[in-house]
Amino acid sequence: MGLLFLGACGSSTTQGNNTNNQGIQERVIKAGIGLNEDHPQGQGLLKFKEIVEQKSGGKLKVQTYFSATLGDDLKMTEALQGGTQEITIPSTSPLVGMIKEFGILDFPFLFNTAEEADAILDGSIGQKLLEKLPEHGLIGLGYWENGFRHVTNSKHAIKTAEDFEGLKLRTMQNEVHIDAFKALGANPTPMAFSEVFTALESKTIDGQENPLATIKSNKFYEVQKHLSLTKHVYTPFVFLVSKKFWDTLSPEEQKILQDAAVEAGKYQRQLSREEDQKALEDLKKTGVKINEVSDEEREKMAEIIKPVVEKYAKEFSEDLVNELYSELDKIRQQ
Repeated sequence: MGLLFLGACGSSTTQGNNTNNQGIQERVIKAGIGLNEDHPQGQGLLKFKEIVEQKSGGKLKVQTYFSATLGDDLKMTEALQGGTQEITIPSTSPLVGMIKEFGILDFPFLFNTAEEADAILDGSIGQKLLEKLPEHGLIGLGYWENGFRHVTNSKHAIKTAEDFEGLKLRTMQNEVHIDAFKALGANPTPMAFSEVFTALESKTIDGQENPLATIKSNKFYEVQKHLSLTKHVYTPFVFLVSKKFWDTLSPEEQKILQDAAVEAGKYQRQLSREEDQKALEDLKKTGVKINEVSDEEREKMAEIIKPVVEKYAKEFSEDLVNELYSELDKIRQQ
């Protein structure tokens, strides 16, 4: 976890900006996320607020906004670029439209375990991606966890690749995900997260895919009959700060934010993994029908999706993709 934040964060900071280098000033930091306060992401943000306020002696105040109050991930990211919001923690997927290389994290069936994901994100690959943010008006302080995604739907259990055929599934606005679901025969339907529950309830869509904690905290089980543990994609969150704001901070203030993002990130990942297990137990009690997808069937799905991965590898950066798979091989041999 030591590499959770970037040395590069400091590379575009306060040189030639000495007017604000007098320690810690009174500041209000607006931090918004798309998920609920009770979600591990929300709890992580509250931990971040607690650490920042404690380490700054109360001078740096973090105002928290949950449940997409300030807009969806994309809108909040744009607000950071414009300097009207200071912090957001989106999934990496919406960043792909801006920085295509982030798309390598969207490859289906890339990670087998959360520990593999940690090793990649906290290592050189994760760092290379974060280094691309400053030129887009963003600073990345590291990765938190959204987790492995699974599919819910109102039609039938998904046990084999063929079971995706014809299902209208909400996805993020993400080309890799969309093409992967199309390859499996589904009808992927991009939609803002805040609209998903209503669309499921009205049967505008058949299903959606998200980590278990998100499925639970947003009560999708109330409008879905089936939960299939597909583990088809691991999604990280990326902790973003507005560069316009970052550049006004003293080195001392920057260090407080960096350290807090790291410490709260460790807490959030741990909480995410505990909540994943707890969410599964709680979801079993709701009456939703839950089925495991075998490793053999997941491998078949991965094989069907392979042409999609190869297509986007060329587009994103073949060198980076080769490095990613090479690093994964090393991790798996340890």
